[in-house]
Amino acid sequence: MFTGLIQGLGYLQTVNDYQLRIACEAESAELILRDIEIGDSIAVDGACLTVETILSQGFTVSVSPETLARTTLGKRSPTDPVNLETSLRVGSKLGGHFVTGHVDGQGELLSVSQSATSWDLRFGQLSDGVKPYILSKGSIAVNGISLTIADCDATGDWFSVAVIPHTYALTNLEKLNLGEAVNLEGDILGKYVQRLLVMPGHHSPPDVDASFLMEHGYL
Repeated sequence: MFTGLIQGLGYLQTVNDYQLRIACEAESAELILRDIEIGDSIAVDGACLTVETILSQGFTVSVSPETLARTTLGKRSPTDPVNLETSLRVGSKLGGHFVTGHVDGQGELLSVSQSATSWDLRFGQLSDGVKPYILSKGSIAVNGISLTIADCDATGDWFSVAVIPHTYALTNLEKLNLGEAVNLEGDILGKYVQRLLVMPGHHSPPDVDASFLMEHGYL
């Protein structure tokens, strides 16, 4: 389990078809590596991976064919930075939202613009596995970064986020090119709600309007 608060950046180096070496940037290596152990989970661009070997400035992980197919890890070059976050410890602060590291699919950066207080990014070309969890003011992890959806369409085909300068500068969002793919994970709470609604034998949800709310004591 993770929070979506990125702790540093690293770079992917291919060891073989299904093993990667992650080299941490010098300024973040101590924070990432100081208390990790073999078998620990680390989110790499939002994908939960298991540490197999600890190196002086990084670590190695194995990636399954499913992980390579569902995420962007197989597309990253050695010069592309990836976001890194160690797993959530019991008693730690939860500043973002619950992120599992199980990527639902991908999207593409459509546009980026700077406002007075933030960077506004818009993503589209979303995988079908992501679309059900896109809703205004909902949480989403973009390359493992906990963000709030500022705007979206009703079908979940696109969404936009407002990113504060601190997050923009300290993550790989600043390095994204237009049309570049990102890993996306919807809010885990939304996944459980959707599963309950589509289970066999479960009744379809009623239309929620003012009369429904009054009938059930909400107005």
